[in-house]
Amino acid sequence: MASPRNQSRRPFTVCIEGNIGSGKTTFLNNFKQFNNTMVLQEPVELWRNVEGMNLLDLMYKDPGRYACLFQSYVQLTMLQLHTMKSPLPYKIMERSVYSARCFIENMKRTNVLKEVEATVLEKWYDWCINHALIETDLIVYLRTTPDIVYKRMRARARQEENLVSLEYLEQVHQIHEDWLYHRTLFDVPAPVIILDADQSMEEMFVQFEKCKTRIFERCRQSERESRLLTSPVSSPKIGAASE
Repeated sequence: MASPRNQSRRPFTVCIEGNIGSGKTTFLNNFKQFNNTMVLQEPVELWRNVEGMNLLDLMYKDPGRYACLFQSYVQLTMLQLHTMKSPLPYKIMERSVYSARCFIENMKRTNVLKEVEATVLEKWYDWCINHALIETDLIVYLRTTPDIVYKRMRARARQEENLVSLEYLEQVHQIHEDWLYHRTLFDVPAPVIILDADQSMEEMFVQFEKCKTRIFERCRQSERESRLLTSPVSSPKIGAASE
């Protein structure tokens, strides 16, 4: 069991970001062994079944008609994950409401969205950031090259991704680079750890172990800083494996 934690405090929240096929789900799965961590995967199944309609599939097949609707729903479902309550001290999320804006940006650049649609989505995004009490402590950027993630995407053969081109992955890659590597596009809401995610599964596991230590150390530092401002609370046992 996880150690007690002040219930008035929110979990230490980490968002795993990266291109399609960068290994986000695999990375998150490593945290499922810990019983003091809430792991929240990207809500793809919700996007695949909106009152019986596969909105993800519709967006890829007819982006001119469904991109705005799809992105609006993505922002809603990601906001729900951000604001989900948990008694556990850690929350690890696959993507975030922040990275939803990367896809809006790409749709603007490629003229998939009408100007008024982009304006509405960005106003919706701004409201989420300014009024929904979203807080993130750390971002892990799984940095990849488009050629490699294209091969991975083809290998996993997710039905909706049949129409995704290498050109599209290159566009998404560049926006993530501008956001999290060069930091010239949007505000970066938290410190960033950048990992080379072009590597094999075995090599990535080694990186995960190192990154896990850095994540938990960040949380310990946050706890120490908090104790300077509040009464002391019991510190969680870091990385307690579930039985």
